[in-house]
Amino acid sequence: MVTRSLLLVAGPSGSGKSRLGRVGGAATLSLDEFYFDHDHPGLPCSPLGIPDWDDVRTSDVQLAVETLAKLLAAGEADVPRYDISQSKRVGTQHVDCKDQRLIVAEGIFAPQVYEAACQAGIPARAIWLDRPRAANFSRRLTRDLKEHRKPPLTLVRRGITLFRDEPTLREAALTAGFKPVSMRKALRIVRLQSRLA
Repeated sequence: MVTRSLLLVAGPSGSGKSRLGRVGGAATLSLDEFYFDHDHPGLPCSPLGIPDWDDVRTSDVQLAVETLAKLLAAGEADVPRYDISQSKRVGTQHVDCKDQRLIVAEGIFAPQVYEAACQAGIPARAIWLDRPRAANFSRRLTRDLKEHRKPPLTLVRRGITLFRDEPTLREAALTAGFKPVSMRKALRIVRLQSRLA
């Protein structure tokens, strides 16, 4: 029987969180899949007049933790499929990681998921991807434009806001117990835990 462990990865959008699990060979769960639909009651709004997707209240943290618990225990679970361009869930996907030793859960709300997981008695390691802010901005904008996630002007305005807020997010994650690491060190951690977990 495979014993699985959990690594929560936080970092600003564009820092390479999704890439980390794929390159490192671990099972990866994007916490972005747990966003609520744009018309979910009570979503907070940003100054742009749209739901504030950087506010944890736009995400179903409880469902994310329940899903992680299933993946760790059984090695499989049904996960929402979220379409960022439509700002809504468009179905579900079955994730099977029975043969994987490490589950990497990544997203901007990883600190909140980490806190909820700890409260639920789920052991996890937590890291913050420490990469240059300007590079994060560039990667994020390039990716979002390529994927047509939102209108270009919205992406630029949101990107500027995220660039400005990044130090605050980093400090909050570190306060929550995340350890700052480079991408190179994070890859070593993932590869090692994938072998030894």
